[in-house]
Amino acid sequence: MEIILIFVSAIFVNNVVLSQFLGICPFLGVSKKVGTAVGMTAAVTFVIAIATLVTYLLQYHVLVPLKLEFLQTVSFILVIASLVQMVEIIIKKISPSLYQALGIFLPLITTNCVVLGVAIQVVTNEYDFGSGAHMLGLGQALLFAIATAIGYGLALILFAGIREQLELSNVPKSFKGVPIALLTAGIMALAFMGFSGLV
Repeated sequence: MEIILIFVSAIFVNNVVLSQFLGICPFLGVSKKVGTAVGMTAAVTFVIAIATLVTYLLQYHVLVPLKLEFLQTVSFILVIASLVQMVEIIIKKISPSLYQALGIFLPLITTNCVVLGVAIQVVTNEYDFGSGAHMLGLGQALLFAIATAIGYGLALILFAGIREQLELSNVPKSFKGVPIALLTAGIMALAFMGFSGLV
């Protein structure tokens, strides 16, 4: 039951983009085509999962024992930046077309607050799954991170699909481009608010 609660909460109820408003820059920038959105989702999911694993171990096996918790944000940013460089090299070798499609947004994963936000949430927040508030274990932390990445990807891909359809629609001239994208994002956020009573 706990696993289901983590998934539903991270994907729908507390969607990182539509409820917490983290990662808006890539959400608006990479969402013009579904293919690019899928590639960005895969890259962000990989980085979030690995970053959560490394930052969790760093927090509880280095920073906390040495009483260096004040270095949390700086050390997490360094870990994330290193991981993004690794992902960039891998994508460039495996899929040059995806690398070209992602363009400037691949290096922006380094400063994508979704990745840092999830890493910090995992180590600082307490979660209540019916048995009282407690810190997430490593397995639960990875599950939460992957579910959050799935929620991010779901929002990004849905938004990209809607934007592709809007390109074919007769949108008033004053709403073309960014204005209709922001309106669409707002309506999506309202739709995801409907899940708030589930957990």
